[in-house]
Amino acid sequence: MAMDTVDDVIAELDAVVERSISEGDACGYFAVLYRKVTAKIKDGLAAGFFDDAERMERLDVLFAARYLDAVAAHRGGGRPTDSWALTFDAGQRWRPLVLQHLLVGINAHINLDLGIAAARCAPGAELAGLRRDFDRVNAVLAAMITRLESDLRTVSPWMGLLDHIGGRTRTELVRFSIVAARAGAWQFAVELADAPTSRWPAAIEERDRRVARVGGLVLRPGAWMSAGLLLIRLRERSDVAANLELLRAGAEPSFEDIEAAVEEPTLGP
Repeated sequence: MAMDTVDDVIAELDAVVERSISEGDACGYFAVLYRKVTAKIKDGLAAGFFDDAERMERLDVLFAARYLDAVAAHRGGGRPTDSWALTFDAGQRWRPLVLQHLLVGINAHINLDLGIAAARCAPGAELAGLRRDFDRVNAVLAAMITRLESDLRTVSPWMGLLDHIGGRTRTELVRFSIVAARAGAWQFAVELADAPTSRWPAAIEERDRRVARVGGLVLRPGAWMSAGLLLIRLRERSDVAANLELLRAGAEPSFEDIEAAVEEPTLGP
């Protein structure tokens, strides 16, 4: 997919979101979040939030291409990576919560795609210089998710039950968007950067298998948790198009919020 700028990325994501709204496609939940994150990154490029705006835009394009290529493969009857195939398959089922759709998309894109995009953007010894901006990408996502929580509770009014069945909403979201991203995606980027490109396909395939297994646990977390999630789902709004519109219109974080998210979060109440 030919893209050169963050504006190109936003245009492509707008098309995915609009199509998802038109079709009532639950795969659009992640697309809405990702579009909002990308728009905030664009604001950050203009505001000098990143150390190297040109490099950051290149990373944004490489990163988005992974997702958009996966979408195109799925819709065209091809086979995306296992972690994205799991995500798109979940979008065709009634059972997953909006929260699960978001988490499984975050899992595929951050835990697999971000490390690959980072290693391609800053190959070899250049990678170390990308670390601060890498962390800022994840901080934008974490701050956006925090702002999204109130809208998620509107869509899913029994979301508070998660506190009683062992899955605190904010904790799980932050673990996926920050802790896993920094500890896992960065390490994967380092492994790729240190390896000859001839070894990348095998490394990516193995990583994809592991990330897909994590996604499977998000969607099927065990009998006790699944029973609780079903209760929540029974009260969740089922109008996907209306839910997407609500999440798309939600408030966005300030850059002060994002700067705070750069620091490792406290995963408590």
